[in-house]
Amino acid sequence: MAKSDITGKRKLLAQNVSHSNIKTKRWQNVNIQERRVFIPEEGRFISLKLTTRDIRTIDKIGITEYARRFGKKL
Repeated sequence: MAKSDITGKRKLLAQNVSHSNIKTKRWQNVNIQERRVFIPEEGRFISLKLTTRDIRTIDKIGITEYARRFGKKL
């Protein structure tokens, strides 16, 4: 299953709505990317499955702060 390793975000159930307002179920998948992230405190890389939003936030505040916000150990 596609799921973010830090936030736990995964696919959502949504609906297609036709012009005549008929609704059918479909999945909205999250954009999961496999990335190697450098942890400066430990001086090593780890491989994580992250959403694109996770990657942008990690670039801004850093991996250790982002993991701490979600209560994850790296």
